[in-house]
Amino acid sequence: MTSRYEEIASNLAIVQDKIVAAAKSAQRGSDEITLIAVTKTFPISDVHILASLNVHHYGENRDGDAAPKASAVPGTWHFQGQIQSNKLKSIASWANVIHSLDELRHIQALDKVAAHRIGVFLQVSLDGAQGRGGAQPSDLSELADAVVGSAHLDLMGLMAVAPLDVSSDQAFEKLALIYSDFKASYPAAKYLSAGMSNDFESAIIHGATHIRVGSSILGSRPSPQ
Repeated sequence: MTSRYEEIASNLAIVQDKIVAAAKSAQRGSDEITLIAVTKTFPISDVHILASLNVHHYGENRDGDAAPKASAVPGTWHFQGQIQSNKLKSIASWANVIHSLDELRHIQALDKVAAHRIGVFLQVSLDGAQGRGGAQPSDLSELADAVVGSAHLDLMGLMAVAPLDVSSDQAFEKLALIYSDFKASYPAAKYLSAGMSNDFESAIIHGATHIRVGSSILGSRPSPQ
């Protein structure tokens, strides 16, 4: 029977090979890509395995699950879930990077409760639909200015989730255009967070620097307790 270590190591190697191939096809170096292993609902033991395999960026979307993992395993911890105002103080205590900021009030509140510097991505909606989060492109400047003017937050770039009803290539091509305009005004925002297990190769081809991959590495997600 394959051990959990062997399972994760094998899956990780496949993902890493795909990252190299996608970067090469886009004439980029694979070292430009930060792989975030999405560990939500998986046990701390899996995070320890990832650490032993030299993966040190971990993604979570539930504060209650993430806090004990972040205290147990050193690394760069990314929060990428929907933000609730009453959870911000706790999230700020363990998260090094937050990917899902899309409201001015949350930026202002986060800056007040941050105990350390936090890198932030502004989440942009690619279709205007409610439910998956994201600000309208026309609202990004106001949000970015709030981050730039804050005391504890660093503007890293933009994040997006591809809509379900269009191809990932179409979605990320649109994101690349939005990001190009955004970066012209905010040149220090050097990063683009896009792509998950089913579409990270397309995201890399369209300029993603941070990809958020869970099931392709860790397998089928266990049901939350």
